Amino acid sequence: MRNKIESVLESLSVEERDRLIRMCWEDRTPFEAIFHQYNLTPNEAVKCMRKMLSLRDFKRWRVRANNLGHLKHLKTRPEGITRFKCSRQNMDGSTKGYK
Repeated sequence: MRNKIESVLESLSVEERDRLIRMCWEDRTPFEAIFHQYNLTPNEAVKCMRKMLSLRDFKRWRVRANNLGHLKHLKTRPEGITRFKCSRQNMDGSTKGYK
């Protein structure tokens, strides 16, 4: 029997996988938003990232996520952060001027 991670990854299109990776990398996107869009808990998001990224990139992401973990959970965020994206970022996650 397949596990949830494998079935979720199989059901995602290439664009949806890219969006999931971007959401996990973004400091301001909380795990609650990832759960809302993909129905993945923080632990499941980590497992997905482990499967989708190279070992080097996964380790780099984990260090970053651990160091900035207080931003990835709504309950532990500082009060000044009220939005989930950068002011230079479009709603689809792309940054202005990035090609």
